[in-house]
Amino acid sequence: MKCIIVEDQVPAQRILKHYLQDFPQWQLLASFTDALQAKEFLQKEEVDLIFLDIHLPRLSGMDFLRNLKKHPAVILTTAFPDYALESYEFKVIDYLMKPIAPERFA
Repeated sequence: MKCIIVEDQVPAQRILKHYLQDFPQWQLLASFTDALQAKEFLQKEEVDLIFLDIHLPRLSGMDFLRNLKKHPAVILTTAFPDYALESYEFKVIDYLMKPIAPERFA
């Protein structure tokens, strides 16, 4: 399963990358600090899963989802519970609250 991380906080990216090491079936293709970079990448590459933060510079995670033409599976990673209900509109498969415990990630 090919995945990407869209997270503006480098420490949070490192944690997700570390957790992904325990799942060899997931291939991390790239990490991005903003959604516009990820959007450009997705125009050239297909992915199965996106780990997506909500509060991002330039384009929020929710606006990013609204603008996607093809929707891979999405796991929202955020410190804000406020968007959980709205996330159902985009058929996200999980909503992970930061700080993300390894057990919860698994």
